[in-house]
Amino acid sequence: MTLLVLALLQFLIAVDVTVVNIALPSIGTDFGADARQLTWVVTGYTVVGGGLLMVGGRIADLHGRRRTLLVGAAVFGLASLAAGLATSLEMLVLARFAQGAGEALAAPAAMSTLALLYPDPAARSRALGVWAAVASSGLVLGFLLSGLITQLLHWRWIFLVNLPLIAVVLVGVRVLVVPDGRRAARQPLDLPGALLLTAAPLLLIHGVIEWGEQRPDVLSAAGTTLAGVLCALAFPVVERRSPHPLVPLSFFRDRVRVVANLATALLSAALSTSFFLLTLFVQRDLGLSPIAAGLWFLPLAVTLILATVVVPGVLRRVGDARGAVLGIVATGLGCGWLAVSPSDSAAVAVLPGMVCVASGMGVALVALQNAALHSVTEDDAGIASGVQRCADQLGGAGGVALYVGIGFSSLPGGDTDPYAVAYGMAIVGLTVAAIGVPLLSRGGRTA
Repeated sequence: MTLLVLALLQFLIAVDVTVVNIALPSIGTDFGADARQLTWVVTGYTVVGGGLLMVGGRIADLHGRRRTLLVGAAVFGLASLAAGLATSLEMLVLARFAQGAGEALAAPAAMSTLALLYPDPAARSRALGVWAAVASSGLVLGFLLSGLITQLLHWRWIFLVNLPLIAVVLVGVRVLVVPDGRRAARQPLDLPGALLLTAAPLLLIHGVIEWGEQRPDVLSAAGTTLAGVLCALAFPVVERRSPHPLVPLSFFRDRVRVVANLATALLSAALSTSFFLLTLFVQRDLGLSPIAAGLWFLPLAVTLILATVVVPGVLRRVGDARGAVLGIVATGLGCGWLAVSPSDSAAVAVLPGMVCVASGMGVALVALQNAALHSVTEDDAGIASGVQRCADQLGGAGGVALYVGIGFSSLPGGDTDPYAVAYGMAIVGLTVAAIGVPLLSRGGRTA
């Protein structure tokens, strides 16, 4: 029952990553916003959430997972209410930022609770399989729910529908999750580190978006990108000098965790790019209605569920490293099919690639999550979960901004296929991940 409650929370968090995509045209019409302004409705949630996830993980370790989980879920619910009642685009974007902050508190607390609830590796693998299936299905079903709610009700209900489900989560956590029994630690949070970790991806993604404009403001785009790079470079310097660092640099001496999180970021970049491009293709190129566009993602959701049913057995036989490689290769093959399929039939052009992407995602994410939680203890389970979720979300947001931004920008040679360019960059990232993942099987520690 505890697993089901935590999975429901993760489902809501995952749904809200994609549920706005098909509703964006309606939101833009209501608020008179153009595509560039609407970008922040999508990326604001994932970037703020991803940037603060390690803060959330640290808070969970210091102040207790149950307490952090309750506060994060409550913030997420209140932010969903604010988004549903927003009277302007600015208010909606701020509410999405607040949703990301709530997720940053709740997600690592939930994942670390799950990791400690199942200390046996085989049981943890099965539990993470359920977790991954729910999260992945939420990402995909977000498209379907967005189409149904937008066309049958109103886009505001894509946020308001969260409220009764968050209430179930809050009651379930209070009843089922045992309090940690620890007092709030007096260690101060590393606020400079948290600020840099949040500002760096926000500025970098904003810079990528600016560079992708048809007529970019070169000075503004260069200044924003440079500021993001400087924040990213300053983060390890600040962490090294901080008496209470947000993420102790010694945490990254575990080679398994480092490789798993880097591979997770590259995999999530490819997956988020695939979802975005598929949404764009079925609506813009195939001219489907919101409901029909959402229905196209059902095969992907079904494949994900089937993949996560078999993934514990697969990982028992081949191990996390080989399982991750198999999943990454399958995802790459799916992206390749979607990039170059010559068929004029929508089913032939989309479905085989979609199934490959979904099956690879179901296997690789569970394997990499297992590796990212390598040797966690009561003291660092929260921060390990926060780092993994941070890699997942920032990788996804960065992939969409970079791959899609470059693919659909003005490239030399006007006949370049933007889909092929974006998918091609995703495949390059997956290739790098597949080459590095075998290091997981070696274990050990690295400087």
